[in-house]
Amino acid sequence: MAAETDHEPLRVAVVTKGHPFEAEPFFAVFDAMVGVEWVHVEHPDALELVRPEAAGDHDVLVMYDMPGIRFTGGDPPAEFPEPPDGYAEAFEAMLGRGQAMVFLHHAIAGWPAWERYAHVVGGRFHYQPGTLDGVVHPDSGYRHDVTHTVEVVDPAHPISAGLDGSFTITDELYLFPVLAHDVHPVLRSTHGFVDDGFYSADRAIRGHRGDRTGWSHPPGSDLVAWTREEGPSRIAYVQFGDGPQTYADPNYRRVLSNAIRWSARRPPS
Repeated sequence: MAAETDHEPLRVAVVTKGHPFEAEPFFAVFDAMVGVEWVHVEHPDALELVRPEAAGDHDVLVMYDMPGIRFTGGDPPAEFPEPPDGYAEAFEAMLGRGQAMVFLHHAIAGWPAWERYAHVVGGRFHYQPGTLDGVVHPDSGYRHDVTHTVEVVDPAHPISAGLDGSFTITDELYLFPVLAHDVHPVLRSTHGFVDDGFYSADRAIRGHRGDRTGWSHPPGSDLVAWTREEGPSRIAYVQFGDGPQTYADPNYRRVLSNAIRWSARRPPS
C-alpha cells in the first residue's frame, strides 16, 4: 500500500461479524486505499478494542459488524443481549480518548439493548419493534438493489471531497429512525423513504424475505451519510455497503476513504 507523503499511514481496524458479507471484494476496498494500513478484527476479539490497553493501536475503527443480536430461527426470531460487564464503561472511556470511528451499513443495528450505542451512531435499525428516545418504533424496513440518486447536502464537508453534486448508486436502502436533531447531514437520497417501498425486517428474519404483510412504518429520513462528535471523538455513518456492486463503486470508495480520513483529522487524499 502506498504511504502518506506527509504523515504515517493511518492504522485502521476493520471490525466484522454478526451479518454476512462477501469478504474478498469488501476487503479489496481497503487494499486500494492510499495511506492506510488495515487489519481485520472479528467478534468476539473486537470487544477488546475498547479496553485502555488497546488505546493508540488503531487510528480509526471501521465498524461493519452487528453486535448484540442473536438470530434464533424461532419465535421470537431474535434475542438482544446486553454488552458484557465493563464494556459500556470502557467504550465511553475510549470515546473520551478521542477514538475515530466509522460505522457502515448494517452496523446501525448494533447493540439494540443498549440505547447509548444508537446515540453514538446517530440512529438504529430495528429487527424487532423497539423504543428509541422514548418513542416506540416498528421493525425497520429494507430493500435490496435500489438504484437511486444521492445528493451532496454539505459540499464543504471533507467527506464530500471529490464527489459531484449528485451521483447514482445501486445498493440496499434502509427505513429506520435517524436521530436527525443530533447529526450533521452530509449525503441524502432522493429515494422515497415510505413503507410501501420497503420490506419488513421482522418478516425477513422469520423466513419471509421481500414481504411487508401486515407491516407499516412511518416515513423515514432520507439521510444516507452523516457525522457526529462525541467529545474529542469523530463519528461518521455511511449507509452504503451491502455487496460487491457497491464495494466496487468509485463513489462508495471515495466516501468511505474520506470518512476514514475525516474521522482521523486527516485531509482527503
